[in-house]
Amino acid sequence: MKIVRALFVAGYSSFYFDDQQAIKNGAGHDGFNYTGAPVTPGFRAVRQAGECVSVLLQLENGAMAVGDCAAVQYSGAGGRDPLFLGEQFVPFLEQHIKPLLEGRDVSTFLGNARYFDNLQVEGKRLHTAIRYGLTQALLDATALATNRIKAEVICDEYKLPVVAEPIPLFGQSGDDRYMAVDKMIIKGVDVLPHGLINNVEEKLGFKGEKLQAYVKWLADRVKQLAPDASYRPALHIDVYGTIGLIFDNDPVRVAQYIAGLEDFADGLELYIEGPVDMGEKQAQIACLGKITAELTRMGSPVKIVADEWCNTYEDIVDFTDAKCCHMVQIKTPDLGGIHNIVDSVLYCNQRGMEAYQGGTCNETDVSARTCVHLAVAARPMRMLIKPGMGFDEGLNIVYNEMHRTIAQLKAKGSAK
Repeated sequence: MKIVRALFVAGYSSFYFDDQQAIKNGAGHDGFNYTGAPVTPGFRAVRQAGECVSVLLQLENGAMAVGDCAAVQYSGAGGRDPLFLGEQFVPFLEQHIKPLLEGRDVSTFLGNARYFDNLQVEGKRLHTAIRYGLTQALLDATALATNRIKAEVICDEYKLPVVAEPIPLFGQSGDDRYMAVDKMIIKGVDVLPHGLINNVEEKLGFKGEKLQAYVKWLADRVKQLAPDASYRPALHIDVYGTIGLIFDNDPVRVAQYIAGLEDFADGLELYIEGPVDMGEKQAQIACLGKITAELTRMGSPVKIVADEWCNTYEDIVDFTDAKCCHMVQIKTPDLGGIHNIVDSVLYCNQRGMEAYQGGTCNETDVSARTCVHLAVAARPMRMLIKPGMGFDEGLNIVYNEMHRTIAQLKAKGSAK
């Protein structure tokens, strides 16, 4: 089965692009907007509309495969590719990628995915957002061409067992870190709340006191609203390197503070994502390793999640091999081709590293649904609820797609 026509359509993603460095520097709020000037190259404002490009592949049988090129909310930060603006990239796709797609056979997925993931145009690899969307569309094309669902294609080509069971889901609150938590508890989300602790003065506190109070509130709220006593969600909070800011990136002081958060969690499992941001990869690995070692020495059960500077498959290998943390976030757009997500989850699973298949609120319904199939096939420890930063939208998309997929896998298994 071949592609007969490729189309590229610019659109909006589900959230916004935010200049992370400007926010860390103290950008103010004005309603939903941030005030002040951007500092990261490519941004025209601290917050601006998120954008995407849909890749549409028409097959010989008339079916239309779809994938969405999308980038993370904090583009251009932590070693990531620069801002992805749809209208700027459509002409590039028309000129350089369309001729390579039309006439291409899509009876298998991995060969096509690896080709485009490694492709260079004028000496440069494609933007991660382009590789992400192209490979989504190619996976969909293979599924449509071979009458399988996308999770089956991944299992078949990676020779993985088909496990028709759900993956634990992780809700993200955005700045609505109180009301969104109530929604998560009512709907029984497995892991919560993300929290968006990206500013010292407003959210962490100069002595970390605001995060301590928030963790206590989370534990108390779970008790108050839990549908039954068996509901004990894990707490997973992203702090965007702010803990390091108040303790001068001293790994011992950072670890002591993080260990102390256990006192406020009331026995709920606690993960702290991105406690420091050291500005480059090797320094990040070294500092996280010292924090993790100190937590181990103290006997603390609190776990560290790597985020900044852990963007590619190669990065995930390096962080995992260094054993510098307890969990690695596999940030879906940042890895480019979606096969890298599967490779990363499998690498972590085989080496005892907890794998969190993450991503960004700034994805789309199409990319989020594709990620469900990757997770069902590769089996990470948890998967981010996305897109959007309002929780409900993402839960509707991801939860329902996951359970539809599982139902189909069970039906196909029983028919064999």
